Amino acid sequence: MAIVIYGIKTCDTCRKALKALSAQDATLHDIRAQPLTPEERAEFIERFGDALINRSSATWRGLDEGERSASPDALLAAHPTVMKRPVIRAGGTLYLGWKADVQRALGAA
Repeated sequence: MAIVIYGIKTCDTCRKALKALSAQDATLHDIRAQPLTPEERAEFIERFGDALINRSSATWRGLDEGERSASPDALLAAHPTVMKRPVIRAGGTLYLGWKADVQRALGAA
């Protein structure tokens, strides 16, 4: 099963997930270097909704009220690092974050 971790290479949580899943040939898709496609954004928003936006991130705190009121799709297109990380694609399933439940589901706990 191919595993893709969507995040940024400087994110500690993304690095932990990549290390834990390295035996399963996980790869990192750096959203800063290669932004999400419109199809990926739509798929992630459909699956996670508003939870996909990280409202405690430095990126979010740097946005003005007008930018914050934009749709999740517009926010992710303009500011990819406002995405909660990581989003993990394992087979046909998407996971958000790297909490214990995700780790168990992916056999990394």
